[in-house]
Amino acid sequence: MATHAKNFRLIHSLGDQHIGLEARAQADDHLDTKVWLRLLACSTQIEQQVRQMLRTRFATSLPRFDYLAQLDRHPDGLRMNVLSRYLMVTGGNVTGLTDQLVKEGLVERIEDPEDRRSWRVALTDKGRTEFAVMAAEHERWLIDLFKGLPAASKDALYEHLGHLRVHLVQRQAELDAGAQEMHMTQSKRGK
Repeated sequence: MATHAKNFRLIHSLGDQHIGLEARAQADDHLDTKVWLRLLACSTQIEQQVRQMLRTRFATSLPRFDYLAQLDRHPDGLRMNVLSRYLMVTGGNVTGLTDQLVKEGLVERIEDPEDRRSWRVALTDKGRTEFAVMAAEHERWLIDLFKGLPAASKDALYEHLGHLRVHLVQRQAELDAGAQEMHMTQSKRGK
């Protein structure tokens, strides 16, 4: 009952206009469902605020920011297919965004020294300079978003989310192995 009362106070303090995805949770839902919905609500809320600030301050989108951030981390550039995997989008999306950013002088296509049939994309000097300004402000926005949360809470949250990531990767590997085993068994039966 105490947990239900705490959750009611949280929902009451957020108000109907801010409860969002967490409103899907019911009192009798499994804790795992409630955790997932709360994580999703927090992630969505932060993403919406960052998107709004990028649009307002720099007239840019989060996908463009993420694209430039990946290239900033790889000064020698990235192959388009690798960039696509890092961004978790299709190659077509990366190609369209690359075309726009090349026209704006923020990125350039360069020959891949390891494979003459491939291209790499890299930040231009202009792109690196403009991204540095965006990245510095982006970091300030995140610091501001989290500033009311005690440092110990942030440390604990970071550690717990790290454990969750490792668990999820391990669980996915188990699921993939099971699916592979099932596929092999079905293939043997079909022969």
